[in-house]
Amino acid sequence: MHMKRVIAIAVAAAVCAAALPAAACADDARRNSKYTITAAYDGANTVTGSVKLDYVNEGDDAPETLEFNLWGNAWREGALFPAAGEGNDAFYDGTSYGRMEITAVEGGQWRICGEDENILEVDTGAIYPRESASVEIEFTLTLANADARTGVAERAVNLGNFYPVLCAFGPQGWIEHTHAAAGDPFVSDVADYEVSLTVPEEYVIAASGEREGETVQNGTKTCTYTLANARDFAAVLSKEYSVKSLVSDGGTAVEYYCYNDEGADELLEIAAKAVDFFEEKFAPYPHSRYVMAQTGLCEGGMEYPALAMISDELEKNDALYAAVHEAAHQWWYAAVGSDGYENAWQDEGLAEYSALMFFESAPEYGVTRTGLLNSATKAYRAYFSVYGQLFGGADTSMARPLDGFAGEYVEYLGLLKNIGIEHSGLQALKNVPRSAEEFAALAEVVLQAQYESRLEIFAEAYDRTRSAITDSEYDGFLKSVTDEYGSMENFWNAKKD
Repeated sequence: MHMKRVIAIAVAAAVCAAALPAAACADDARRNSKYTITAAYDGANTVTGSVKLDYVNEGDDAPETLEFNLWGNAWREGALFPAAGEGNDAFYDGTSYGRMEITAVEGGQWRICGEDENILEVDTGAIYPRESASVEIEFTLTLANADARTGVAERAVNLGNFYPVLCAFGPQGWIEHTHAAAGDPFVSDVADYEVSLTVPEEYVIAASGEREGETVQNGTKTCTYTLANARDFAAVLSKEYSVKSLVSDGGTAVEYYCYNDEGADELLEIAAKAVDFFEEKFAPYPHSRYVMAQTGLCEGGMEYPALAMISDELEKNDALYAAVHEAAHQWWYAAVGSDGYENAWQDEGLAEYSALMFFESAPEYGVTRTGLLNSATKAYRAYFSVYGQLFGGADTSMARPLDGFAGEYVEYLGLLKNIGIEHSGLQALKNVPRSAEEFAALAEVVLQAQYESRLEIFAEAYDRTRSAITDSEYDGFLKSVTDEYGSMENFWNAKKD
């Protein structure tokens, strides 16, 4: 394995693992922003709705605007950074387009801007620390016919990233990301949600959060949901769903919405076991309900807070693995936030290694460390070989933004997902000290690092979690560094350059 990637993933493991409970145990005095979403699906390709955001400034800056990502605009014809290019596997009936139209905004003057019409900017006037502001947005989302996280799939309707969502705020201001050909470019802060979804009566809704009520009137059905401390809200709709459910040993209600129930009971069972396992290893699952939805998806799965989309094209064993991987994302992404555009290796690598940890604890599924490592190594070597022949070499660096992955999902997959299970240094996840003070301190380090990409901060964090790594692992780490760079100082200097 390439040494640069070995070190980075080992460091990320120590840092992110230690940071999780700090994120999960936020200061009780913190006030979350709140989304109130009302949306209606017409049974074809259109969602109309409104989003009211009651924004609370818990930072130290005083922004004069609020900026929202319009992810639906990445589906429009002529998009500079399309969600799926012409001929993409997501299109099951030829290339299809969508878009997000903003029809009205209350709360300030507004404009559509950004690098690819991907940002709604609202002039609110200065919002000082601990003050609040409200903005209400009316929108119309046109859905493409696509097996994608946002779109009308062949047997379901996927409503991921279907509403204007506030950009995360970093040291340089609002974080504006365009869409990317591979990976998950979505970055948003924790908020509370109240959501009302209206659909034709024959549809069954799988959604994030607690279901608070349902009314049926004039051929439509309206369901209401609440979701606290979440980075996003998503739903999947289908006329064909049956619902299977159980309560895990740890008390989480786990549900699987499916239209092909072959193997559904086993998939439900493994998801419940995974949630309990990750609770024991990392921190409590932050919601009372976890939902999986079978759907058309050209990639294996897609995570959202309290919900995962599982592709209906997966064979049994792949579906079981996807269920565990997506469950791990409830800790690595949903609980521990990171910038999935700039640092996609963080949540993907940790989710992959978390899945390996689970399967090591559950030998009845026949998934072994050796098998996973061999599969990951084989995929990585195949990528390196093909790219080397085609382009005279392959970029094996991991710490690069999504738009640096040459537009190829295979490159993204090979370097970000497979690396997560290739290095024993991730054993740190099993043994990280659980001091509240250390968690809080390291959480601050992680936030600095993810926004500033300062690898020397990762070095500091690694040193501070030295006690989490066995002597043999640490010795192996040092030997690998000195073999390639001569010294630790040379390594960090090379990284800073």
